[in-house]
Amino acid sequence: MLDINMVRNQPEVVRQALVNRSEPTDSLDAILAFDVQRRDILKQSEQLRALRNSVSKEISKMKDATAREAKIAEMRAVGDQIAALEVDLKKVETQLEELTTAIPNVPDLRTPVGLSEDDNVVLRTEGAPRQFDFAPKPHWELGVALGILDFERGVKLSGTRFYVLNGAGARLQRALITWMLDLHTQQGYREEYLPFMVKQQTLFAAGQLPKFKDNLYHDVEEDFWMVPTAEVPLTNLHGGEILSADQLPLHYCAYTPCFRREKMKAGSDVRGIKRGHQFDKVEMYMFCTPESSDAELEKMLADAEAVCKGLGLTYRVKQLCTSDIGFSARMTYDLEVWAPGCGEWLEVSSVSNCGDFQARRANIKYRRETGAKVELVHTLNGSGLALPRTMIAVMENYQQVDGSIVVPDVLRAFVGMDVIR
Repeated sequence: MLDINMVRNQPEVVRQALVNRSEPTDSLDAILAFDVQRRDILKQSEQLRALRNSVSKEISKMKDATAREAKIAEMRAVGDQIAALEVDLKKVETQLEELTTAIPNVPDLRTPVGLSEDDNVVLRTEGAPRQFDFAPKPHWELGVALGILDFERGVKLSGTRFYVLNGAGARLQRALITWMLDLHTQQGYREEYLPFMVKQQTLFAAGQLPKFKDNLYHDVEEDFWMVPTAEVPLTNLHGGEILSADQLPLHYCAYTPCFRREKMKAGSDVRGIKRGHQFDKVEMYMFCTPESSDAELEKMLADAEAVCKGLGLTYRVKQLCTSDIGFSARMTYDLEVWAPGCGEWLEVSSVSNCGDFQARRANIKYRRETGAKVELVHTLNGSGLALPRTMIAVMENYQQVDGSIVVPDVLRAFVGMDVIR
């Protein structure tokens, strides 16, 4: 959430940010109008309260009963005006909150301005795609032929966009999760086991509500929402707290399944396991001071890249443009791995600096020293990495001419075999 003082005092900065994000600016004009209305109501209320207090003192000293009753009646009318203003204030503040919480973060000045994902900037590519002496198959053919991927039973159990991993396929998935968590722990992150269902306020604080309500799964009888990413509960680990400077930075990692009402597009998006309503992900998360968040972003990017390198995958780093960064982000890097069977680059991680945007919504602050004024922390998040696209890249890059899949070295102890046949 943006600081209302920024919206009020630097409206053109916010307006340009919305334009750069390809977002309409009507809401900003409405916010400014409601903000003026709110301050006018508060001013009127303060003046009427001051008048009532002053007259109340006069009334206590009045001798004339008739005049005294007249003043009391006059103050009752003032009280009615104050009550009416309080009703108006509540309405205005409700409308103001609805609008301000829907405004996305202001992009960092270093974020490229662009109209769509086509304007994202490829910063570098690491490694060269494997050269095959046979036509590489897509994972949906490899997995089915090996008996480790079953689409029919996934549909039977849950419907379209679900699947079952069998035997070595399930172990490969579990191996990736376990190895990633171990790697991030070695990189200095503390592993957390989190609830997979959270409260509405938890989603709001992370910037998921109200913006992405239609993409979330909700238990209508209780205040339970299925997590769309571990970022949501990780954001709120310190919600409403005041941290000390010597506690920062805080580095966390966590595995959760993720649940989203994905809007499938025709074509490659609906083939295989690239996109679904349920998927697994290992998440990295940081709380830090404002002056250290740039360096922490680079650390998180390097830590995510270490996963790609450890798996021996060819990948590229992209910086997202203003129209493609997330709602809460001010700067984002994407990691994409090459999948030779699909013949495309697959996004496996978005690493973002959110500044104080989430911290303001979650009320997470810190104090530099005893007696100092509290300040908002900065938060960062990144996938380390997301599955099943990482699974796709492993299966397709490590396939052999006979249809078997060589297990990457770092995963063999977890999978229990060198080759999946």
